[in-house]
Amino acid sequence: MEIDVLSPIDGSLLGSVKKMFKEDVDNIYVKSRNSFKLWKDLSTAKRSEYMYKASEILEKNKEKIADIMSKEISKPYKDSMIEVERTVGLIKYSAEEGMRIFGEVIEGKNYDDSSKTKVAIVKREPVGVVLAISPFNYPINLAASKIVPALISGNTVVFKPASQGVLSGIELVKCFEEAGLPEGVLQVVTGKGSEIGDYLNTHKEIDFINFTGSTPIGERIGMQAKMKPILLELGGKDAAIVLEDADLDKASKDIVSGAFSYSGQRCTAIKRVLVIDKIADELILKIKEKVSKLRVGNPFDDVEITPLIDEKSAIFVEELINDAISKGAIALTEIKREKNLIYPLLLDKVTEDMDIAWVEPFGPVLPIIRVKTEEEALEIANKSEYGLQSSIFTNNIDKAFKFANNLEVGTVHINNKTQRGPDNFPFLGIKNSGAGVQGIRHSILSMTKIKTIVIDM
Repeated sequence: MEIDVLSPIDGSLLGSVKKMFKEDVDNIYVKSRNSFKLWKDLSTAKRSEYMYKASEILEKNKEKIADIMSKEISKPYKDSMIEVERTVGLIKYSAEEGMRIFGEVIEGKNYDDSSKTKVAIVKREPVGVVLAISPFNYPINLAASKIVPALISGNTVVFKPASQGVLSGIELVKCFEEAGLPEGVLQVVTGKGSEIGDYLNTHKEIDFINFTGSTPIGERIGMQAKMKPILLELGGKDAAIVLEDADLDKASKDIVSGAFSYSGQRCTAIKRVLVIDKIADELILKIKEKVSKLRVGNPFDDVEITPLIDEKSAIFVEELINDAISKGAIALTEIKREKNLIYPLLLDKVTEDMDIAWVEPFGPVLPIIRVKTEEEALEIANKSEYGLQSSIFTNNIDKAFKFANNLEVGTVHINNKTQRGPDNFPFLGIKNSGAGVQGIRHSILSMTKIKTIVIDM
């Protein structure tokens, strides 16, 4: 049996993938386990050769893969190209970083006299079989950010791409296969998460789960994992806080870019603006002017706003908008939906009793929350169940660091939009935004385990 993959742009058939069942999952996991010993026994240098070769193949096929990605997830073509090119760099850097992960020797004499003859050899070893589950919105980069650090560490990988984004994910795997990666080291599971997801997540052969997606599914995986280690990248409600002394031209530019690129379908998108009331009108005028210039349409037509991943997502965003309007929010741009295409919307006078103030829309809508004081801005920002990222716009360095130190998030951007950043930076969320730390080096460390060997001299 096969599953058809349809384009969110026009509903056209892009291809099909095998609909896998529990028996298929069993076979894949057994193969992954059997391949583990051979792969982990290779030198890091040898494993890195495969990574470099795969990056070259990805670079060579970037136009083709970017084209598939844009058709499959309705991402603007220029952004798809950037994602593929960024992933080429991620693979190369991961190969290099793998060579910089060392064990250590610890002498007991540094602790006390009774231990002075003891020496500990501390090794880093791969955890084993890693289940990597990627989301639809970055089907190449967020897949590679899981797969490559796992592989360079000596793990084997079972890769489950999102059902929307699966063709792009398969193209990435083909690059590694063409690079000569040994059979069974990297395998793809295709099928409906609703049918095989729980079985995939709870299989006895799993040693580690690395997941990016929604908070509810992440919480479910966390419970299913029990004592097995996990790395979760989940939802966000990233705030842009704008103080009285901020450069409003820069703030408005960064806010619009951060909120509306790829139609807001990013966990790190700016999803609310908290602005001091004294400057709110001026800032909103600048934001509105820029939002009105955003281009809407087909991802191959050099636009910023494209159809959302499916109509269900668009209806969800529309419901949040309607709730806000019914409670007194003011739409500063046209409220318009055509199937799964939502036109960019700026909402003023948003208050804490509106769902849009707290719920992650994953669409092109930006709520403005006016606050009277800096303390109120900080309080509202920290009330969120999420803790991924925040931005603070101010020309006062002391205030910038005060907010940075007190915001309950994994990353704070000073005078810039929220964004994932270079792939070698640490990336994490607290509260309901995730568990563990990603970023190339941190991902490698997460997917290795320590073994200590103690000898008496």
